[in-house]
Amino acid sequence: MANGPLDRRAFGGQPDRPNGSPGGRGAEYTGRYVILLDPGSQESGLSALRSAADIAPVERVRGAETANVAELLENPNVSVQFEELGAAVVEVRADQRHALVTMAEADPSIIAAEPERMVYASVITAPQQAPTEFFPAYRSDERVVERHTNAEIAAAQGPALDEGKWTWGLQAIRASLSHLTGRGVKIAVLDTGVDTDHPDLVDRLEETASFVPGESVEDGHGHGTHCIGTAAGPANPKQGPRYGVATEARILAGKVLSNAGSGSDGQILAGMDWAVARGARVISMSLGAPVRPGELFPQTYEKLAQRALARGTLIVAAAGNESRRPRRVEPVGRPANCPSILAVASVDQALTTSFFSCGAINGEGGEINIAAPGRDVHSAAPGGGYQSMSGTSMATPHVAGVVALLAEANPDATTADLKSLLLSGAFPLSQGAEEVGSGLLQAP
Repeated sequence: MANGPLDRRAFGGQPDRPNGSPGGRGAEYTGRYVILLDPGSQESGLSALRSAADIAPVERVRGAETANVAELLENPNVSVQFEELGAAVVEVRADQRHALVTMAEADPSIIAAEPERMVYASVITAPQQAPTEFFPAYRSDERVVERHTNAEIAAAQGPALDEGKWTWGLQAIRASLSHLTGRGVKIAVLDTGVDTDHPDLVDRLEETASFVPGESVEDGHGHGTHCIGTAAGPANPKQGPRYGVATEARILAGKVLSNAGSGSDGQILAGMDWAVARGARVISMSLGAPVRPGELFPQTYEKLAQRALARGTLIVAAAGNESRRPRRVEPVGRPANCPSILAVASVDQALTTSFFSCGAINGEGGEINIAAPGRDVHSAAPGGGYQSMSGTSMATPHVAGVVALLAEANPDATTADLKSLLLSGAFPLSQGAEEVGSGLLQAP
């Protein structure tokens, strides 16, 4: 760029947080812009931005290319174009941002231009013990049924607590009763990477790629390995109960969040581009960022999700963990708040809505589509072991696994067909749609 490298600190960029949690703070921006281009005139749009806003030189990346993407995204003197989905992450000086936005609004080859934001793994690190008033069904006194009829009914319909053979989540969604395995279907999990040597997963990995600068695909956080295990762990793990939904699906593990649990929109888009190019039938994204009440969904993610759907890839994402029910319910976070991305809420063993699970506060796109087990979920952990985690992150890969089962059973189904089958097959719950959408996820 003409005036030298860009200092992202001037735009409010923050270092990785230890727990990968937004912590209730406002949006964090990197200083770059995410540009959505008309697929048929990508070069025209980028040329217009070069002329009007002096964006950094553009490096083109195709979905099949992964070798240098992380380094390109880190380079403040380079803009990155993802040709597969028609998007770009551009570097622009502070004094040229107005010109960029003005040109984007005027040029028909540029569909949207939005500031790049940070995103985080959607996992609950505290409190691990829920207050009893949030979960009346967990109370041990003899009058629990009398005082909490709805919770008792939900618990009666829910899973057994014995996890000797299957986790409670697999029992809740009836995956333990399904003969389907997801054979021949690719599930892409975009997260903190994966333990490539985990004995339960090592033979299941179709391909891996890291889009995080300076980090390999190895999971130094634990979140990604856990989510991958839930979506596609084996039928017979080395230890403990079965915890994977689609036990024979092929795994595409894309590292888009750092070992600290955070990443940028550009890294997410790079992973989406790669997953679509690799033929993923479903992309699982247990990540996001909080939004304000009334905030609109991001146009770039929405349009890219539409393009992914047209290519045969369905996207599911975590609704977010910012709520503290029953006192406060926060809106579905981004990018799950996009109309073309399925937003997944979390329920507990009593099939009550998890205290942290976000709800349908905002308008179009801000709804909950479906609910799945997200509290105290047992799955794989780095180092070849296992751990329990909680969050809408844990609910989301359950849904991705069921999408793989549906795709196996319906190989000619469109993404619209898969979505319809998924939502119509949900088990109705006593909560409203603003909490659990169509209801509890069910395996075919």
